[in-house]
Amino acid sequence: MNFRPRAKDEPEINLIPFIDVLLVILIFLMLTTTYSKFTELQLTLPVADAEQQRDHPKEVIVSVAADGRYAVNKTGVDGKSVDAIAQALRSAATAGRDSVVIISADAMSPHQSVVTVMEAARRVGLTQITFATQSSASARAVSR
Repeated sequence: MNFRPRAKDEPEINLIPFIDVLLVILIFLMLTTTYSKFTELQLTLPVADAEQQRDHPKEVIVSVAADGRYAVNKTGVDGKSVDAIAQALRSAATAGRDSVVIISADAMSPHQSVVTVMEAARRVGLTQITFATQSSASARAVSR
């Protein structure tokens, strides 16, 4: 049995990989900050207090009531057929096929009424369709 204490090897920390990683990060940061200065433009944007006007001629708002009645741009539609709604959409779409159909349906309106508006828009060739909604906060304020 050997009871002599062994000479302990001191753990050695190799700093070369650590320095290599730091140099790569430093080079990366130097290059990205240099190129961002060249692509940056100093702009002074104009100031306006009024809210931006939306492009209303391209919008066709179709309202669907809870009982299934329709209105296109606040004008009532005679009849509930797809053809009647398609005719109203055709006359209201002043921007042609670039018009956006906004379906503003009552929450209690039948699903079929909304599908009828979508089918009428398809027949007229209006493919940009969106749905109007309200936030839950404004819905609570209206119901009070």
